[in-house]
Amino acid sequence: MRLAPPAAEPPSGSLSQRLYAALREWIQQGSLPAASALPSSRRLAADLGIGRNTVLAAMDRLVAEGFVEARPGAGLFVASLALPEPSPLPGAPIQASRWHSRRGQRLLESCGEMEGSRDAFAPGVPALDLFPREAWQRLLRRHRHQASLDAFGYAASGGHHALKTALCDYLRLSRSVNCQPHQILITQGAQQGFELIARLLADPDDSVWVEDPGYAGAKACFNMAGLTPVPVPVDAQGMQPEALAPDSPPPRLIYVTPSHQYPCGVTMPVARRLALLDFARHHGALIIEDDYDSEFRYTTAPVASLQGLAGGGPVLYVGTFSKVLYPGLRLGYLVLPEALVDDFRRANARLHREGQYVSQSALADFIVEGHFSRHIARMRHCYRQRQACLREALAPAVEQGLELSAGQAGMHLVARLASRAQEQRLIERGRREGVTLSPLSGHYLAPDAMPGLVLGYAGSTPERIAEAGGWLARAWIDDRQHQPAG
Repeated sequence: MRLAPPAAEPPSGSLSQRLYAALREWIQQGSLPAASALPSSRRLAADLGIGRNTVLAAMDRLVAEGFVEARPGAGLFVASLALPEPSPLPGAPIQASRWHSRRGQRLLESCGEMEGSRDAFAPGVPALDLFPREAWQRLLRRHRHQASLDAFGYAASGGHHALKTALCDYLRLSRSVNCQPHQILITQGAQQGFELIARLLADPDDSVWVEDPGYAGAKACFNMAGLTPVPVPVDAQGMQPEALAPDSPPPRLIYVTPSHQYPCGVTMPVARRLALLDFARHHGALIIEDDYDSEFRYTTAPVASLQGLAGGGPVLYVGTFSKVLYPGLRLGYLVLPEALVDDFRRANARLHREGQYVSQSALADFIVEGHFSRHIARMRHCYRQRQACLREALAPAVEQGLELSAGQAGMHLVARLASRAQEQRLIERGRREGVTLSPLSGHYLAPDAMPGLVLGYAGSTPERIAEAGGWLARAWIDDRQHQPAG
């Protein structure tokens, strides 16, 4: 048997690794049939012009994995293996959908495009260019060098104590959250918090009220836990439970974004908050308060949390650092009712483990040393300016009837459109021009979705906002003049 020698300078892997890979491939393809004898290591080394130890290392690995068997006194032979039949159409793509579960298919349908775009209108992307990277890297280096062995092992304490203490002080002062440090559970983002809540506090087929339109990420977590999302209309005061039929069964969970509803941007007033709390207490439901970007309010101070009104009632407060710092940090938190603290800590340690303790300790100092509050103040000023830049760019369209949301808070505006057809036309036109537009209709569960565009502005530069906003204004005016409204 003559084997072609490996390249003198292989593109990847050692000579031994390449020889092993070639022999294994020939065995799997049937080029080396079962029970056929392999050349001796000396002969193979001579034929290939490589060292005998290189050949022995490759052969030892094939023997260890069972592709080759050694027969004492006879040599090495290809093992008899039940190898899979070759595909009748070599190179034909495998249809992954044949393996999807129904639950998995629902998840994929909700994913959409997930490239993490930083285009001018990408919703939910903060100003990464203005994050204080030098201060943050300095803190990371300090805590990486000072970290104890405990920071590198398994843990089940719910998060770094210093971070929970610093976060508790911040939430009580800025968000009127009523909590103690031990009530905080550090997670790997808000999504993990939603998943824990859904799995620990509800059973498959239990109903969860969700805002309509609302945040798709939370709805995906509820769907994957087997829950039944019930769309509740949103009006100028947020979630509107009275819009449901009077005989609607009470939910197990109620998901709301009361301080800055996503995506509509409205704020739930105190009277409706109190009514929602009363409903939850009366029916034994639990409220999930998603407070994702309430720090960025431009006309008044941030609105106090719903959790702070509950007086220890049935509210689980969910927060994230993805919007106020940067998404790649992958840190969020839950503020839990006293009775649920230990259960969530144990469940989180079992399902997800805990980690990133170096980053958590660095973040604690980032908060305590004032970097956090200064960064939020800076971002509030920046986002107010970037929103103004977007409004200026869209002004020609607004003068001709384009309706924009009030924009009193947050990181995006909503542009209302005349029809779903217009929404689709503008999205397609933007795709051709390299401008990504997010449809408002995609945030609805109910079939009568309102058309519009969710226009993020926080993560882009003023120059890019002006350029893309000017394009959108012209595109909207042109579409309005030359296309039927429907």
